[in-house]
This record gives sequence, structure tokens and C-alpha cells, in this order.
Amino acid sequence: MTTGAQPSLAPKRSRARTFLPLGVAAWLVLEIWLLTVVADAAGALTVLALLVGGAVLGATVVKRAGRRAFRNLTSTFQQAQAAAQGGVTPSPADRAGADDRNGFLMLGGLLLMIPGLLSDAAGLLLLVPQVRSFLGRYTERAVERRMGAAPPGSLQDAFQQARIHRPDGKVVQGEVIREEAPQGPRRADESRPPLLP
Repeated sequence: MTTGAQPSLAPKRSRARTFLPLGVAAWLVLEIWLLTVVADAAGALTVLALLVGGAVLGATVVKRAGRRAFRNLTSTFQQAQAAAQGGVTPSPADRAGADDRNGFLMLGGLLLMIPGLLSDAAGLLLLVPQVRSFLGRYTERAVERRMGAAPPGSLQDAFQQARIHRPDGKVVQGEVIREEAPQGPRRADESRPPLLP
């Protein structure tokens, strides 16, 4: 008879969850230290002017990025409607604002609005179009790698499996609904069936 310790069923804590609070705390301490150093060197009024200027610039950037995103969205809908009426499909290159990276622009504005000199520097860096396009390409590649390497049964795998390929090459997002499954509320202890391609 062998005895042994029961394996732990608790999920393993990820490195991000371990180091994120430490990183945020270090960032806050560094921001406060940097503000005091600049205040000693240039004066408290200069620091206050920098913080207020950053907040105003950040609010302006977020407002403009939001307007641009709304304008791109409306023009995309108008192009899709015109294409549907004409019976043609718009190519991805025709989409307005496909490479604007408004998400990174809004993130830059939010970083400018957060009080602190390091966040202001990161926000100003995100206002540079080349930096935004580089980060956008890097993020797209990273997401594609993670989706491709997803183990079976994971959330990424569910997204991969819920795609329907049409003969003309278009991909239609969808949800798999099984008719034989009983309709009604699912019990907490009942497992969900896996999605099949």
C-alpha cells in the first residue's frame, strides 16, 4: 500500500498575478520619488503645471481618438452597406482607419491623464504613430501565437472552434448550439460539452 500526498487541485498562480502587484507598487514609489526630485529641482509650481498640462493633453487626446474611432466606425458601416447594396464585398484594405491604432492612442491619453512623470512619458511615447503601429503589429502577432498554441478545451480553443469557414474563403463567427442538449438552466456541477469543429 502506498501513501502519498494528495495532489493540489488549486490552479497554479500565474507569474503575472504574482508580480503585477509588486510592479504597480514599485511604479507608484518611483513616480512619487521622481515627483519629489523634480519638485526639489524645479519647484512645486513646475510639477503642478506639468501634471495639469498632462491631464489636459491626455483628455484632448482621448477625445480626439474617440471621435476618430466613431468616424471610422461610421464610414466602415457605410462602406459595408454600400457593398451589400452593390453585391460586392469590401476588401480589408478599403476599411477606413484599419491602421489607426486608436486603442493605443486612447491608452496614451489615459497615461497622460494619470498623475506622474513616468506615465506622462509613456503616454507621450504612445502618441508617436510609428510606436503605435509597431506595438499594434507586435500585439497582433502575440495574440495569433497564443490562439494557435491554445490547448484543447481552453477559452482560446473555443474561439478557434466557433469559426465557420465558407467556400468563398470568408470566416463567419458563430456559436455551436446542440439540439439534443436539454434546454434549461445548467447545474453548477454539470460540465459543458466540448465544442467540435
